[in-house]
Amino acid sequence: SGSGSNPFQHLEKSAVLQEARLFNETPINPRRCLHILTKILYLLNQGEHLGTTEATEAFFAMTRLFQSNDQTLRRMCYLTIKEMANISEDVIIVTSRWDTLQNPRQRIFPPSGEGAAAPWLWLSCYSVEGTMLQAIERYMKQAIVDKVPGVSSSALVSSLHMMKISYDVVKRWINEAQEAASNDNIMVQYHALGLLYHLRKNDRLAVSKMLNKFTKCGLKSQFAYCMLIRIASKLLRESEEGHESPLFDFIESCLRNKHEMVIYEAASAIIHLPNCTARELAPAVSVLQLFCSSPKPVLRYAAVRTLNKVAMKHPSAVTACNLDLENLITDSNRSIATLAITTLLKTGSESSVDRLMKQISSFVSEISDEFKVVVVQAISALCQKYPRKHSVMMTFLSNMLRDDGGFEYKRAIVDCIISIIEENPESKEAGLAHLCEFIEDCEHTVLATKILHLLGKEGPRTPCPSKYIRFIFNRVVLENEAVRAGSFVSAIFSSVPWWPELADLVPLSPHRCMMDSDDEVRDRATFYLNVLQQRQLALNAAYIFNGLTVSVPGMEKALHQYTLEPSEKPFDMKTVPLATAPILEQKAEIALVTSKPEKVAPSRQDIFQEQLAAIPEFKGLGPLFKSSEAVQLTEAETEYFVRCIKHVFPAHIVFQFDCTNTLNDQLLERVTVQMEPSEGYDVICCIPAPSLPYNQPGMCYTLVRIPQDDPTAVACTFSCTMKFTVRDCDPSTGVPEEDGYEDEYVLEDLEVTVSDHLQKVLKPNFAAAWEEVGDDFEKEETFALSSIKTLDEAVNNIIKFLGMQPCERSDKVPENKNSHTLYLAGVYRGGCDVLVRSRLALGDGVTMQVTVRSKDETSVDVILASVG
Repeated sequence: SGSGSNPFQHLEKSAVLQEARLFNETPINPRRCLHILTKILYLLNQGEHLGTTEATEAFFAMTRLFQSNDQTLRRMCYLTIKEMANISEDVIIVTSRWDTLQNPRQRIFPPSGEGAAAPWLWLSCYSVEGTMLQAIERYMKQAIVDKVPGVSSSALVSSLHMMKISYDVVKRWINEAQEAASNDNIMVQYHALGLLYHLRKNDRLAVSKMLNKFTKCGLKSQFAYCMLIRIASKLLRESEEGHESPLFDFIESCLRNKHEMVIYEAASAIIHLPNCTARELAPAVSVLQLFCSSPKPVLRYAAVRTLNKVAMKHPSAVTACNLDLENLITDSNRSIATLAITTLLKTGSESSVDRLMKQISSFVSEISDEFKVVVVQAISALCQKYPRKHSVMMTFLSNMLRDDGGFEYKRAIVDCIISIIEENPESKEAGLAHLCEFIEDCEHTVLATKILHLLGKEGPRTPCPSKYIRFIFNRVVLENEAVRAGSFVSAIFSSVPWWPELADLVPLSPHRCMMDSDDEVRDRATFYLNVLQQRQLALNAAYIFNGLTVSVPGMEKALHQYTLEPSEKPFDMKTVPLATAPILEQKAEIALVTSKPEKVAPSRQDIFQEQLAAIPEFKGLGPLFKSSEAVQLTEAETEYFVRCIKHVFPAHIVFQFDCTNTLNDQLLERVTVQMEPSEGYDVICCIPAPSLPYNQPGMCYTLVRIPQDDPTAVACTFSCTMKFTVRDCDPSTGVPEEDGYEDEYVLEDLEVTVSDHLQKVLKPNFAAAWEEVGDDFEKEETFALSSIKTLDEAVNNIIKFLGMQPCERSDKVPENKNSHTLYLAGVYRGGCDVLVRSRLALGDGVTMQVTVRSKDETSVDVILASVG
């Protein structure tokens, strides 16, 4: 064989097991036995399966090798037996060695002084079964308090593993573990503390007592101190005492320990505590600041990495370290330099941005992609903090985009540039220009489709949209079918209706695409060309700009049902449930065209639709319009836990009550919730839950009719009472008595608001949707919001009250503005689109001019009546 080849490449299991008979020969040949054991280990790690009989025979033969005094051979035996312990039978042979191992003469490793007992203890935790554990209990107790540190540590670690087999047996060794905790050896002390904690971790009082004992008497082991700090930190997070607790004082005192490991652990624990103020963080930050100038790279890295985390929540607390962090920018370790610069980006002032960018440029090419992504994320956060510096950061990002790098690195840059474009409208042209240049030589299909989608959407809104056409047209000739189908067609045609001057160019591309080799490209080109040739703004808005907002699985089921029941009526899209999760503007990844499309998982609403359709009383209610989030009607600690989900249909509401009986001495039967409406709602029927055993959830329903006389009276408050039959039962057996009695339980009131009748839908192009709906039923009113003092508060309250989807990023109010326009889109119960334009002006309070458009007058009246 050639040099570098694998000597075990063509091993056969049967041949190796045949060679293993050599273990029985006398005298033992350590060199040959080592070679055979290596072969067995190789086979096991390559996934070769050994039968139980084969493994048992080899296992017994191997135990004879312990008679050898060869240290390497014995260690190899331990490794091999560990691997085979779960395969072979009669592993009791392991425990049968204990009597001989207790003899000091058997401790044959003079260099370590640990004898055969330490590795044998380590091996036992893999081979001992629950029934055998008591047989070795005496030996384990002796080993835990053994004077040889290696034996004691091995016994303690083995005990930790044996807890999984029999916790009760290991718990009896707690006195020996406490004795070992006072050992002078640092590892024995550490392992003893670990065993004590795991034996007591479910008893908070016992853990607290253990902490008090060891924090007062002190420890010699720095590892044990680190464990104590972690235990104390965990208790602090769970308790309400917070920073007034003695545990916090203990952690803070560890900042003055002589061991650097303990100091860092204490600083890290303080920083990760919730609700820490800058003042409480100050001692930990001071310690980390000292570590920044340490000659040890590992300490510098740990310090700057932890300060980086602090800067995310408390940048002001890290400002004092800026000088030390600037010194680390030139650190020879590029990981440290990167973390230092990203921390400075979070804590630095606006005036230091230019200088920091120049310093990053000097070394960014030398660091790995992983750290480059960290730098990009820090720049993105900085741009949100100092929006006026977007030009400097955009130039820097464009230079990074030209450098070599992997997909994750490039995606981080593209996402960062897109977020800058979204947050700073004045940076749009520069950002789009950089992205256009990037896709000319982009090897990542996902990024190309994402950028083309952005061009098709944002390009028409720039002063000179025609300059982006070249970049889009180049892609249809040069790119793969995924780019052509996934983004080119949608990008070019979503742009053309806004560019009348480019109408002459339109016929060139669609006809080329209609002859494309890929069917997806051909289909999209044909579809868009036919829509555009109609020259109707309403069609462009419905099928190009805003698209469908229905649930895909729901539409599939509705179409399938339509084919099963032949009808002369055309298929009505209003019978299809809406997509409950709106697509985020420009944030979602553009799906690639694949030969095997992924199966779309049914949404929460699709699941509810199927569940409710199975109940006979609800079959004639029509399509499910909306299902609300669950509303709690009782506290979690009460006798009965009840929450409600509101299912809205075109003319009815089904209230689903999820009930749980938390009393183990009661069985509830025929459980219903009686509802009394305050307005014109009519309660039609109640469907009971047959029974509610202890701690097993059940569902009951109440069906109500929405008022038809006054369509604008959609808001209502219901008083709710749960009624049921109680049968007492034995808590231990759960067997109920024969006789029961009627009882009731008053629940909290339940409100139905206008937001329950509206479903969020996203309109990526609000202006086109506004024109599509038309002004046939447009109404406008002005309101004074005297109790609201800021535009941000007004915007948030309006969105929450109406439950509609903000469009065109209008939910973000620019700084230092006294006026703002909020665009909202939704669908009213029954399937009609509703659009709201709310113009806000800040004065003595907020003045709001609301304009509502819909193709149905009722929905317009409902919204204006609700706001009024």
